Amino acid sequence: MLQTCILTDGSAQFPQHSFPGQNLVRVIPHDIEIGGKLYPDGKDVKIGAFPTSAFDPGTPRLVPPSPAKFADWFTALSREFNEILVVLHDNHFSAAYDNALQATVELKASRSIQVINAQTISAGLGVLVQIAAEALQNGASTVETEHLIRRQIPHIYTVICTPGLSYLHQAGIIDRAQAVVGEMLNFIPVYTLEEERLTPLEKVRSYRQTVDLFVEFLEEFENLRHIALVQSIPPLLTDTRSVRQLFQEIYPNTSYSEHNINVPLAALLGPRALAMLAVEKIH
Repeated sequence: MLQTCILTDGSAQFPQHSFPGQNLVRVIPHDIEIGGKLYPDGKDVKIGAFPTSAFDPGTPRLVPPSPAKFADWFTALSREFNEILVVLHDNHFSAAYDNALQATVELKASRSIQVINAQTISAGLGVLVQIAAEALQNGASTVETEHLIRRQIPHIYTVICTPGLSYLHQAGIIDRAQAVVGEMLNFIPVYTLEEERLTPLEKVRSYRQTVDLFVEFLEEFENLRHIALVQSIPPLLTDTRSVRQLFQEIYPNTSYSEHNINVPLAALLGPRALAMLAVEKIH
């Protein structure tokens, strides 16, 4: 029996398709509900069909894994691994973290299963899982890997911009009045994800302005491990090559990845959301 595995959720986006310790990683998917119909594991759901506003009929809703679903996964994984590190997206976005905790209580498995709120999402979560998987692959213990994860979490920075404020309202992140007014005025609000919440940074009128803002944000850091850009569907930054060049001019020795927004993130933020994630090196 193998010592430890990492269980993460379907919102994670990995900068590398293949990475050290990948065989120790498992992904629990989300369901998606559209117009009262449930799509298990989000299968057959197309982001291109998502409405621009969540006030429109047929808006998708993210359904996090239930405590029972987590319990089933924990039971199955316990047959293969001695211990499980569960690393999930920020609990500000869904009940996945709380549901996983409940499952460990019901199974009385709090010693062999550690549940961690990653306080990030998408590529930030993917990078965090990759760092942990590589540590395990290189012989780190479960305790050492958990400490590494918790040390890295405060050094992952996220900037999100989305015109789909109604999606944020549907997810319980902002109130309805903010969503209605923001969409009516065609604002593109920019948020940072910090201290387990989305904090308004400013409003812009064009996506080109968001790139300038991303660059300004990156210039605050001295030593980054990875930079990731998450692109909307359809793409709203048409010239991603120039964006990549800008980022690489600032950090020529930092790895960089680009991702299309995935179904869980689009259901939370809207299909036209754009995000930048920066992962700082720790020593």
